[in-house]
Amino acid sequence: MPNKSIYFSGLMNYFEETGKVTLFAIRFFKEAFKPPYEWKELIRQCYLIGYQSLVLVAITGFIMGLVLDLQTRPTMIEFGAESYMPSMIGISIVREIGPVITALICAGKIGSGIGAELGSMRVTEQIDAMEVSGTNPFKFLVVTRIWATTLMLPILVIMADAVGLFGSWIVENLKGDVTFALFFNQVFNNIEFGDLIPSTIKSFFFGFAIGLIGCYKGYYTSKGTAGVGAAANTAVVVASLLLFVFDLIAVLITDIFYEI
Repeated sequence: MPNKSIYFSGLMNYFEETGKVTLFAIRFFKEAFKPPYEWKELIRQCYLIGYQSLVLVAITGFIMGLVLDLQTRPTMIEFGAESYMPSMIGISIVREIGPVITALICAGKIGSGIGAELGSMRVTEQIDAMEVSGTNPFKFLVVTRIWATTLMLPILVIMADAVGLFGSWIVENLKGDVTFALFFNQVFNNIEFGDLIPSTIKSFFFGFAIGLIGCYKGYYTSKGTAGVGAAANTAVVVASLLLFVFDLIAVLITDIFYEI
């Protein structure tokens, strides 16, 4: 039978790590709005995080739309609700599937990249060198990356939603001879601001979580090169878990407003 001290130690490590992440987030908010601002580095990170993720996000969104339509269509036909396919697909993608799937893809690509990059800088003492030279490494490395992920992820989500709907229309056009105008008219006639605004707002929190965890794991990497791989791996795992927690909170809050 496992020793109770193992469970107690694991619980203490969890609370300790949660406290460190919270302090890291508080430090970010303190540094984020204090001049000087690293505009050039922020723009560069927006390019690296946003623009260079477009292809991956677009392919993922397109396949997501295809698969969702192909999987759902037989059931809808069985219930005689084939005409509701565009509106159902549109609401599903915009409300939930688009933001969550895009955030998970970005957590794997961006979160691991940030963790590995900052981790390698930490173990090769580049961050220590920046501190000695008088540069604020936290503002230059961490603040810019968290801002970039927070700002870029909603844009990537909107693009993934659009490409996913386009992929769904292709299936509807081939299977049911639905025109482009008819498909998107039904989609936009059934999507309200109450569907779009919550999904966009939670995308900002998803981006913040990805940037925060990736930077935290990389910035405090230890144990040499082995720690770099561990930082990249744990950044993806923890960020993905945090995305589901944020999504659950967002859904509960949205549900309360719908009931009101």
